[in-house]
Amino acid sequence: MKKILALALAVTMIVAPFSQKKSVAQEKLKGEITLSGAFALYPLAVKWAEEFKKLHPDVKIDISAGGAGKGMTDVLNGMVDIGMVSREIYPEEVKRGAFSFSVAKDAVVPVVNANNPIISDILAQGLKPEIANHIWITGKVKVWNQAFTSKVKAPIHVYTRSDACGAAEVWAKFFGKKQEDLLGSGVYGDPGLALAVKKDQLGIGFNNIGYAYDYKTKQQVAGIRVLPIDLNKNGKIDEDENFYDSMDKLIAAIAAGKYPSPPARELYFVTKNQPQKKVVVEFIRWILSEGQKYVLETGYINLPKEKVLVEIKKL
Repeated sequence: MKKILALALAVTMIVAPFSQKKSVAQEKLKGEITLSGAFALYPLAVKWAEEFKKLHPDVKIDISAGGAGKGMTDVLNGMVDIGMVSREIYPEEVKRGAFSFSVAKDAVVPVVNANNPIISDILAQGLKPEIANHIWITGKVKVWNQAFTSKVKAPIHVYTRSDACGAAEVWAKFFGKKQEDLLGSGVYGDPGLALAVKKDQLGIGFNNIGYAYDYKTKQQVAGIRVLPIDLNKNGKIDEDENFYDSMDKLIAAIAAGKYPSPPARELYFVTKNQPQKKVVVEFIRWILSEGQKYVLETGYINLPKEKVLVEIKKL
């Protein structure tokens, strides 16, 4: 009898650790995560949410786009768990509890209507930074033949964003200015601005690359053309400046530092203070680890590995 009891006790001691591990492995995350903010981050956040929910079907994730300003306001006011922000975090926001995680990179690009009467000249010559400054900041350049060598004297129809957003803030930062300094007809949201330029033959604007390119085909969105920037200011787009034909080429140029920063920039998830909600912490941890494999395929640029490690330590 003693031998039987001893054997049973031994079996119990062996099985117990394995059964405990099994219960931990079977533990599933449950809860709800809410996000709002930057149009720039919206497509990538949706992709991350889809893949995360495949692993954790009991987690509900609600995402809404409304601009970086709205995302920051919502998260600081406790209306959402995560604010999606596509600009640098301001010191006054940090004082209010903004706790940021860099999650990916992308860029803002100038765009024109694909049927602009001088489209071939525009693409061949490119946009000089000082000309862009006189279009969006000083207002000195008002017609197309002032911006590009051409005989066309048609007016330039300038568009900007009406909502507080990272794209406009970063585009203005390219000129050393802020969003409120940008001239042009205000249009709400990335999709709205792209549509405005697409409908206006003489229109010029700017978009996050996720709205200037189709992330599935990697080609420029029909009806608009990304306007190359003449970085060396020699009046033409040289071979090493010509990387706008496809999203893949532009992303590679951004990663290689060939495209200026700004308007290339980091994208952030922001929480109110260091996150404590388990499902939110695990979602961000997954994004900074396994989730990074979806960054490039969705049309964004991965963070360097050393940067990822820094961000993970914040958790």
